[in-house]
Amino acid sequence: MWKPPEKIRYSPEPGAWPTRDQAENSLWFSPIRIGPLTLASRTWVPAMVPWRSNEEGWVTDDVLDWYEQFARGCPGGLVVEATGIRDIPSGPLLRISHDRYIPGLKELAQTVRTASNEQTRLFIQCIDFLVVRRRPDPGRFMNSFLVVTDAIREALDMEDADETAIREILKAMPDDELDGIIDSRQLESLRMGFRERVSDMQAPHIRDLPTALPGMFAAAARRAQEAGIDGIELHYAHAYTMASFLSRTNNRDDGYGGTPSNRVRLPLEVFGKVREAVGDDYAVGCRFLTEDIVAGGSTVEDSIYYATEFARAGMDFLSLSRGGRFEDARQPNIGEAVYPYTGRSGYECMPAYISDEQGPFGRNIGPGKAIRDAVRGAGFETPVIVTGGIHGFEKAEQILQEGKADLVGLARQALADPEFFTKVRSGCGSEVRVCEYTNYCEGLDQKHKQVTCKLWDREGIEDINVKRTLDGKRRTTAPVWSGVQAS
Repeated sequence: MWKPPEKIRYSPEPGAWPTRDQAENSLWFSPIRIGPLTLASRTWVPAMVPWRSNEEGWVTDDVLDWYEQFARGCPGGLVVEATGIRDIPSGPLLRISHDRYIPGLKELAQTVRTASNEQTRLFIQCIDFLVVRRRPDPGRFMNSFLVVTDAIREALDMEDADETAIREILKAMPDDELDGIIDSRQLESLRMGFRERVSDMQAPHIRDLPTALPGMFAAAARRAQEAGIDGIELHYAHAYTMASFLSRTNNRDDGYGGTPSNRVRLPLEVFGKVREAVGDDYAVGCRFLTEDIVAGGSTVEDSIYYATEFARAGMDFLSLSRGGRFEDARQPNIGEAVYPYTGRSGYECMPAYISDEQGPFGRNIGPGKAIRDAVRGAGFETPVIVTGGIHGFEKAEQILQEGKADLVGLARQALADPEFFTKVRSGCGSEVRVCEYTNYCEGLDQKHKQVTCKLWDREGIEDINVKRTLDGKRRTTAPVWSGVQAS
């Protein structure tokens, strides 16, 4: 992963832990209304992809175990990982693309209700993504994928040559000499792997996204509702389809790109179709970026506009992230796919303990406050959720008390200690397993390995009853806390 050039080393600073009474009387552990739902607290665990499903996208026993551990911590809101709305193979990621997935999702919802003693509301994050292919072997690319254009022929002064001869010339050419001969998109496919964009209007399926996506998201939402999941989080963040429509880099010329009002058009149409499918008494919100953090990408000013339009349309909550884009990702190895969290924008999404003068903790708080202030200024009370490097009670409570957000979420800290909220609320904060922000978990995700935390994944591994990862080297979930339970 990219690191800031300053390379300043930080340690986690969770601050003082509250007594049980202090926690019970805090704003963080107070109820909040999200549309038709009342959450027992303003605590939130955002979506994390743990690679626990299978090639068919089913809710497996490992998936149930993963969410059960977070439910034991009794967060107010718990979001199921990015779950695909297309009925296509997508590796061991959950899917919600067909009615056959409803029974498994129903079991997941019941598992969370039971483990949390009905204290946690469950949301599912619905995602669409475009095609991304692995970086090819250069020889195979030249033989099989390169389109030999007239421009290439002209650049090589081989207008009448046989195409096979041209491919052989290009295969023998040093990589740096290909610039100016092969166009930028084909060079990207060679060096990074092929990647579709929402602006690839020459492709009918890309051109038709505004027609196709609202119905697919709506069908997914209906399935979630039928499964007993409490609400939907529309995935409008990071490197994926809907975020790409929102990004300033979207230059579609069909009324769905260019200006901010055009870029937000499809996200609003998706929400409208989802609302039509599930009704007003079902919670629907979205997760989107405060900033793209890439050249030519969206800024806080764009996101203020989007947030206000989402609130105006009637979304029930706005969950904020940042960065995590393909545009500045590191070149993958041959045979691997580009990973959108390896550049500077990826760092801003998951900042690590080696950082700059600002430090890795709470980098999204300022932008989040600007967005919340704008939403309130426009006359809307839509709850705003902020996350990002927050790992202690004091900081979370300060954010809420100062009106910088309405809910505060923990991702990596919740992974480090899934029972964080129960421990803190019980006055046992000193027993919290504090995240070190080494991004060990992110490294596993990048390799599509089952995600664990280094703070617990070897603990008790010798116990034959402990479930292990596919490689047999790590436990799949954190050890269960045996301390005082919050009421």
